[in-house]
Amino acid sequence: QVQLVESGGGLVQAGGSLRLSCAASGRTFGTYAMGWFRQAPGKEREFVAAVAWSGSSTAYADSVKGRFTISRDNPKNTVYLQMNSLKPDDTAVYYCARTPARSITTVTLYDYWGQGTQVTVSR
Repeated sequence: QVQLVESGGGLVQAGGSLRLSCAASGRTFGTYAMGWFRQAPGKEREFVAAVAWSGSSTAYADSVKGRFTISRDNPKNTVYLQMNSLKPDDTAVYYCARTPARSITTVTLYDYWGQGTQVTVSR
């Protein structure tokens, strides 16, 4: 059984920064791609960023490119999302998830999800 636990969310002013962490259980963390998604009230869950198992390849939604950075530390079973220049539109619950698939931007291919952490960006 894989467990993913997010942390680091909170309330921040526009222009500020937050760093989300996702700690994973299990011995196979380093063999899976990991992704971050978000869901705002009344909206569908959307892709934010993903990183391949080795950390050598990343992908970002256009809305966060240049502001967010995804990274991973395989020995620590942890994936991070550094969020800079935050905007009110970034307000959402952020989820980390795992996928065995090559297509790391497709939400339906992720099989394990964390419980989410709230990020609120005030004007």
